[in-house]
Amino acid sequence: VIDADGLFLLPGIIDPQVHFREPGADHKEDLHSGSCAAAAGGVTSFLDMPNNTPPVITRQRMQEKKQLAAEKSVVNYGFFMGATPDNLEELNAVENVCGIKIFMGSSTGDLLVDDPDVLEKIFANGSRLIAVHAEDESVLQANKALLKDISDVRIHPLLRNESAALRATKLAVRFSLKYRRRLHILHLTTEDECDFLRSLPREHRISTEVCPQHFTLTAPECYEQLGTLAQMNPPLRTKRHADALWQALKDGIIDCIATDHAPHTLAEKDQPYGKAPAGMPGVETSLALMLDRVNRNVCTLQEVVYWMSESPAKLYAMQGKGRIEVGQDADLVLVDMSLKKTVTNGKLQTRVNWSPYHGMELKGWPVQTIVNGQTVFLNGEVDKSVRGREISFA
Repeated sequence: VIDADGLFLLPGIIDPQVHFREPGADHKEDLHSGSCAAAAGGVTSFLDMPNNTPPVITRQRMQEKKQLAAEKSVVNYGFFMGATPDNLEELNAVENVCGIKIFMGSSTGDLLVDDPDVLEKIFANGSRLIAVHAEDESVLQANKALLKDISDVRIHPLLRNESAALRATKLAVRFSLKYRRRLHILHLTTEDECDFLRSLPREHRISTEVCPQHFTLTAPECYEQLGTLAQMNPPLRTKRHADALWQALKDGIIDCIATDHAPHTLAEKDQPYGKAPAGMPGVETSLALMLDRVNRNVCTLQEVVYWMSESPAKLYAMQGKGRIEVGQDADLVLVDMSLKKTVTNGKLQTRVNWSPYHGMELKGWPVQTIVNGQTVFLNGEVDKSVRGREISFA
């Protein structure tokens, strides 16, 4: 019997975009530490990205990664398969993945598909969901050449500007409509993209997501306060974009929330701009950030449940996830809407043990996380013996 007096029971949170860094960079995070951070954040299922070392671009590597997760993850897991210019056969043959990930612009790792002909070929062949990191590589390279002598992190959103995002998004949408291919645009960051997606006919629904940091932290203040800790791809932008993203989420133009949890150590991040890697942790704080917004009356608890559980489960056709009802998996989170806690570096489950929200007091936190009927997180402690299961995709 669980004493839930005064608490709210929600379906377990689903984070549809994380980088748990295993294999290849497990000094930053691995499937165990990342899943512990997820559990502490009320997240019962995650979808992990393929830009590992080596990248997950073959059935063999996918199988090896699933085996690692089975041995190490304390919550449920699913994986994207990475697209390259020449692994089309593997993309179509791999079993039970949530989708295919395409990097249209270079980011962390060496997965890049920036040739429109190759991109079109991937869209034209197969039926599986395609998720794109939409930044136009030619725009990025042109901007890089213009700004090459500046080593100030404040230029990051100029280098990876709105034009880079919008051009890539438009191209992906064009191919999606041409080949009737299911498209999901990852981590939307611009008002321009929101306006473009708003203009599409409703029957051409392209799904999208937004990360909490993109409507919580804004330029230039975030770069002045956090330096390269605020550096991620696509970048944190001005308040105009942040407000537009929030409005698009409220209006249903953006479908769900993801964190793009992409940890690097403080030592790695504490390098000059140009050398510091892009990415920040987030899986442990995303639900609390949203519950704090509920407490501030800018959204409802029902909206948060939809954006962070029901909608991602639907978008990726996850079996048994996203709702509390008979026959669904017992993935649950109890939240205390009146609990106040300050996000504090050094007191986190993520291996890198820092957060861009360090020092921020949030009201509303998960206090108990249940995965497949087993309590994995309770009162600040993770039960590291619990093991999640592979998510089944319809």
